[in-house]
Amino acid sequence: MTGMPTAPYQQFAREKLGFEFVNLDLLITALTHRSYVNEHRKSVSDHNERLEFLGDAVLELSVTNYLFRNYDEPEGILTSWRAALVRTESIGDAGQKLGYEPLVRMSRGEKQGGERARLQILANAFEALIGAIYLERGYDEADAFIGRHIVSKLDNILKEGSWRDPKSHLQEVMQRIDGHTPRYVVLEEVGPDHDKIFTLGVYSGERLVSRGTGPSKQAAQQEAAKAALQLYRD
Repeated sequence: MTGMPTAPYQQFAREKLGFEFVNLDLLITALTHRSYVNEHRKSVSDHNERLEFLGDAVLELSVTNYLFRNYDEPEGILTSWRAALVRTESIGDAGQKLGYEPLVRMSRGEKQGGERARLQILANAFEALIGAIYLERGYDEADAFIGRHIVSKLDNILKEGSWRDPKSHLQEVMQRIDGHTPRYVVLEEVGPDHDKIFTLGVYSGERLVSRGTGPSKQAAQQEAAKAALQLYRD
């Protein structure tokens, strides 16, 4: 990693992770997207996909172990809880809060990408960071890191019921309260094809209950269902 400033990476490690990397290349590689290597083939050869592969496995083991040891629910429910904890939105949000985005090396094109691509890059880097911590400090350190930034979200997930599929949950609630099955309608589409944003409405009969926006129709439906569930709870 010669020829590049490394101090910001070590500062991030000290301030956000609580230790300095002996092998700082691990941290820098964890925050290097494949697209950056494609633009700098003569000077950079490593990107974060192998570390992401490792970190994904460590993340799943850590979360699974925590749920198994602390809850007696059946396998299906624990699987849903785990999925809610490790989904892209959850780990991307954790990465955003850690504040490493300015350190992520990516191509000029990726920097200009939409919100969906940005969140995916942050999530992938978070998993790669777990892999780097595991190699540098061992499983216990990686497990503690996951506990602070991912498992800590569980109480809120359970309180909000966000571990349940919002559309299925809304169907149960709406049928019980209104006697209707939710109906989803596209209200608006904006943006270019590669970064389109959809707004959908969810209806109970002819009544518009709520709206949702997302980078796909499915994502917008999920957001509309979440908003509707909040209204029914209120």
